[in-house]
Amino acid sequence: DGGRLEARARVRFNVAQALVQGRLAFHFQPVVRAANPRFPAFYEMLARMRMTNGQIIAAGAFLPVVADGEIGRAIDRLALSSALRELGRNPGLRLSVNISPLSMGDEEWLAILAAAARGGSGVLGRLILEITEDAAISHADQTIDFMNHARATGCAFALDDFGAGATGFRHFRDFRFDMVKIDGAFTQGVHRSSDSQVLVDCLMTAARHFEMATVAERIETPADADWLRGRGVDCFQGYLYGRPAARPEMPAEGGEGSRAAG
Repeated sequence: DGGRLEARARVRFNVAQALVQGRLAFHFQPVVRAANPRFPAFYEMLARMRMTNGQIIAAGAFLPVVADGEIGRAIDRLALSSALRELGRNPGLRLSVNISPLSMGDEEWLAILAAAARGGSGVLGRLILEITEDAAISHADQTIDFMNHARATGCAFALDDFGAGATGFRHFRDFRFDMVKIDGAFTQGVHRSSDSQVLVDCLMTAARHFEMATVAERIETPADADWLRGRGVDCFQGYLYGRPAARPEMPAEGGEGSRAAG
């Protein structure tokens, strides 16, 4: 147990150092239209930490350790600032950014959003804020208040990991998410799993009823994409259509196979 605590402390130190030294950045993964996968609907921004030896560490290796502390707030602020800068630079771009429940009440994060709204550039109309299902359900009242406040600035909302958390359908009317991202646990191998198919159909029915767009996460095989396309899923995200990259770019035409295999 002491070893685990020490390991977590080391992760926190590494992330704090990376923030101070400008080694914490964001990669962009395309979310493509199911009907025409060569065209991205938007890109999700994903945190990456560059170690001093040049190694790139994915968010899953450090975010869960720091998410609940001040370092987590700093990362969320940096993500929002970086997204606004990218949106300002590229008028054709749409981006999604993850936000944790603690940042919904973070004055500095809210100040960054308010400044962008006052700026009048219209970039917030191309920003999507992603909230995980677990976070939304666990902090329902706070999430609804936050969404009402932030929606007035023009940004949209996505419910992340849909189906993976304590699915609270009773909250759907109150949240009014613009889109849901169906968790990869249900979409991976869906073409050959009758259990997953039943669950995806259930989630799709709920999304349609509440007029929310649907994104299927973790799409890695054409067979899964074909099955989901047949069910009317709006967008796909996964290695089949593009890995996270340092710039928001689509893979070259015909390059999907090599991306999926890589």
